Amino acid sequence: QVRLVESGGGLVQPGGSLRLSCVASGFTFTSYRMRWYRQAPGKERELVASISSTGDNTDYLDTVKGRFSISRDNARSMVYLQMNNLKPEDTAVYFCHAYYKGWGPATEFWGQGTQVTVSS
Repeated sequence: QVRLVESGGGLVQPGGSLRLSCVASGFTFTSYRMRWYRQAPGKERELVASISSTGDNTDYLDTVKGRFSISRDNARSMVYLQMNNLKPEDTAVYFCHAYYKGWGPATEFWGQGTQVTVSS
């Protein structure tokens, strides 16, 4: 059974930090690109950060560059999102996402999400 389970969300003041974690099981984690998405109330889900299967390449949403950092531990099948200098506009549900595209159709999995609220 495929599972992606996020943790680490919560309430934090502006300027604070949080570290999100996602543990994966039920699929070959090392073959998948991992991503963090977020969705704020009334807005579309947006891609925040992604990391290649080996961890060598990362990409970020422009508005989080320099503040967020994505990393992964393939030995533990985990992916992380370190979020620093948080702003109220970072408030959203954050989702862990696994993506694989070989010769056939793409395969992807989603976690259930973890709430991040930035407020004083």
